[in-house]
Amino acid sequence: MTHLEDVMDFTILEPEFQARTCFEGSSADDETIQSKPGGLGHLLKKLSEKSIPGKDHIEEYLRDQHRRNCRPSTLRNSLNAIDTFLAFIKRSGKTHLEEIIRRDLLSFVEHEQDRGLKASSVRTRLRSLNAFIRFAIEGGVVYSEVLAKRIIIKVPDPLPRAMELDDEEKLLSVIDKIRDKAMILVLLRTGMRIGELLSTRLQDVHLKDRRIEIYEAYKNRVGRVVYLSDDARDALRSWLKERDNATEFVFYGYGNKPLSYPAARMVFIKYLKKAGLSHKGYTLHCLRHTNASELLNAGMPLECLKELLGHSTVEMTRRYAKLTDRTREREYFKAMSIIEKGESHGHYRINLELQEIHEEKKLLETHSEELHEQP
Repeated sequence: MTHLEDVMDFTILEPEFQARTCFEGSSADDETIQSKPGGLGHLLKKLSEKSIPGKDHIEEYLRDQHRRNCRPSTLRNSLNAIDTFLAFIKRSGKTHLEEIIRRDLLSFVEHEQDRGLKASSVRTRLRSLNAFIRFAIEGGVVYSEVLAKRIIIKVPDPLPRAMELDDEEKLLSVIDKIRDKAMILVLLRTGMRIGELLSTRLQDVHLKDRRIEIYEAYKNRVGRVVYLSDDARDALRSWLKERDNATEFVFYGYGNKPLSYPAARMVFIKYLKKAGLSHKGYTLHCLRHTNASELLNAGMPLECLKELLGHSTVEMTRRYAKLTDRTREREYFKAMSIIEKGESHGHYRINLELQEIHEEKKLLETHSEELHEQP
């Protein structure tokens, strides 16, 4: 196990941003990169093995997405949605994209809902499918009437799930491994997405400046900077001294490979069980929600929190205000105290009297205007 003390000033505390190229390891040729699982070549190979209509058009669409620098996950989701849809219409006897009509799209949505998919999953699949059909329409393959009117799938908008303060303390108290404590505390104090943290490299961490640079956000590909609290910085420093310096990723698993999401999730579940919190339904993403809620409770402006969380609009951030709106809370309990004291009826009478006076005044004003208008 190698300590970082001799190299920490350069690899960890260097304050200047160290730029990266789009492809790490540029010596590999494009064919090698594309043939990796999830790469364009890998997806095209999977496509060639499928028995669905319009494979040439699908390949053209995937190549177009690749040229536009879409994420490998976007290409993969596109192929899955297209494959599922075309397999569905093939069962109805259609063998060409030109035969697709709007009713096919509506029937597919109903089919996916009947299979028990969540509304959010159906909407995501439909969004990928719409993009492909739009591409086919522009190419003159599919009739424009197919997308003449949007298909709207209403998705529930639940409150973000934040951890209760007591539960947060219980969780932190049972973490016994240095790596795990650093990982969970950094998530909790920075609001980073788990995918962003697992892809963080040593050169992204600046302990002296108490910050982590997210070169490219996991979800929207927008870079940002997050900051480390005292406890998160101390936990991370302890882990950086303990970890194997030969690995470029801050958090890694067996064989010094980057820690995967399932592995990180199992670590979190283990400590939830140890803290007696398994029944609460907390997920790793709840740590991000907890960070946002606590910062709002402490008075951070929404616009500032928006930048820290990497949201594209302040409306996304405003969802957390539902959990922390003290004004509404105060007004509710103020009104409820009046109701519980039995004083509400008196207040209602006052309001009704004022309303009657206001209406009588309006009638007099209207009558006066009519008298003036008479010849």
